[in-house]
Amino acid sequence: MTANGNFPKKESGSRVTRRSFLSQIGAAGMVATAAPLIVRAEPAAAPPPVTFPATTEPIENAMSVTLVVNGKSSKVSIDPRTTLLDALRESIGLTGTKKGCDHGQCGACTVHVNGQRINSCLTLAIMHEGDEITTIEGLGDAANLHPMQAAFLEHDGYQCGYCTSGQIMSAVALLKEPCGPGDGDVKELMSGNICRCGAYPNIVAAIQQVRHRA
Repeated sequence: MTANGNFPKKESGSRVTRRSFLSQIGAAGMVATAAPLIVRAEPAAAPPPVTFPATTEPIENAMSVTLVVNGKSSKVSIDPRTTLLDALRESIGLTGTKKGCDHGQCGACTVHVNGQRINSCLTLAIMHEGDEITTIEGLGDAANLHPMQAAFLEHDGYQCGYCTSGQIMSAVALLKEPCGPGDGDVKELMSGNICRCGAYPNIVAAIQQVRHRA
């Protein structure tokens, strides 16, 4: 700074103005940040595929059982301790029957055996060779719903849907069982099927609709 308070002038050709100074700062910032941006833009390498070892180990003491499910015979090789529920889901591939508590307390695994409802988690598959077993898949399909399935849809008799197949199987069986006319009578006969979402009023309404139309 000179005695009169001014900055000394730069020599001709090297004068630094405010605009040129800011431009240089901006250019430096672009250079500093460009490389990381380019690195981040590169696609990440695809993770290696996950493979699972083939389950080739034979089942110890396996038994060959023929189960008649939804009118179709299926011959399966299973551990003699296998429940009907696990045989349906794991060996035959009918996963509409749900495993809830696995202790016979929730009713999610309800199927029909020779026309009567049972908890499939409480019985062994080998006990039902030759029996007529019906699961939710054999009750109806999207093109031809059972009246109870249609009523559940109409009355929103489900929320999460996990208990629905067991609820419907029990409700269909109830149609052939002695049951009083009131809602309380229906609730009593459906007490073995738990709905954790609390859709009980809608379930009862669906059942009563089918009963009144029958």
